[in-house]
Amino acid sequence: MINHIALVGGTHGNEMSGIQLIQNWESSGIPPQFSELDVTLYTANPAAIAANVRFLEEDLNRQFTPDALKPDSFEAASTSEEHKLAKTINEQLGPKGNASTDLVIDIHNTTSNMGATLIILDTSDVYVKMARYVKQHMPEANILVEDEKAYASHGYLCTTGKYGVMIEVGAQPQGVLREDVFLATQKMAEVLLAFCIAYNKGECDDLATCEAFRLGENIAFPLNDEGNRTAMIHHSLQDNDFVPLMPGAPMFRRFDGKDVVWEGTEPTYPHFINEAAYHKLDVAFATSNRIEI
Repeated sequence: MINHIALVGGTHGNEMSGIQLIQNWESSGIPPQFSELDVTLYTANPAAIAANVRFLEEDLNRQFTPDALKPDSFEAASTSEEHKLAKTINEQLGPKGNASTDLVIDIHNTTSNMGATLIILDTSDVYVKMARYVKQHMPEANILVEDEKAYASHGYLCTTGKYGVMIEVGAQPQGVLREDVFLATQKMAEVLLAFCIAYNKGECDDLATCEAFRLGENIAFPLNDEGNRTAMIHHSLQDNDFVPLMPGAPMFRRFDGKDVVWEGTEPTYPHFINEAAYHKLDVAFATSNRIEI
C-alpha cells in the first residue's frame, strides 16, 4: 500500500512551481478526489525560498546520502545549514531506510526544455507501474531513470521515503512562475496521487510498457588551460531535450566559429541541456539511452 505520501516543494528555493502548488493546496485543500490518501504538504527550505535562491550554502538535494545522515556528522564545524536541515527532514519524513512515509514526491523545475519529466531511481515493480501509469494518463511526459546507483545511495531528498520520485518540469527560469510549466507540474502531481489510489486497489497490473530514458553521463563544456569555456551549446541542440543527438551532429559551437560534434557511435538523448543550476559545474548536458520499461 502507498498511503502516507509527502508532497514536497522548495527543496530548491528558486524553483517556483512546487512552492506555488504547496501554497495553493495548503490554502484550498488537497483536491477531494485524493481524500482517501494521507498526504502531507511539505516545504523543504524556507530560508532559500525567502532569499529566492537555489540554496544558502550547499545543495539540499545532495545531503541525503547515508554518510551525510549519520548522527555523528551533525556537530561538525563545517556543517552547512542545508546539511543540518537534511537531518531534520530525514527525521520528519524518514528516517531513510526505515521510513514512516510510503512515498516522497519532490517537485523541481529546470531551465532546460525537458517538459514534464518523472525521475525514478529504480526499476522495481512499483516504479515500473508508476512510470507506465504516468505515460498512460500523461502521454506528453518523459520518464527518466537514474538507477546508476542503488536507491539508498542517492543523496536526493526523496530517498527519505520508502519510495521516492522527483517531478522535474521545464523550461522555467529560476525565481519565476510560468503558467504552462506550473499546470504541467500540477497535472503530474495529480496523476501520481491517482496512481497511488489505483495501485492500492490492484488496478495497475496490466499497463502497457512505455518509453523511458536511462541516465548516461554528464558532458562538460570545453575548457581551456585556464578553466574558461571555449564553446557554447550549439543552436541545433539547444531546447531539444530528449531528442536524439546523432553521431557527427554538432553539440557545441566554439567561439572561433567551429563546431564540436557528438563522437559517439550511437544516438544519445540529451537532457538538462544548458541547465542554469549546473553552470558553476561546467555541465553542458546529460546523456541517456532510450529504453522500454
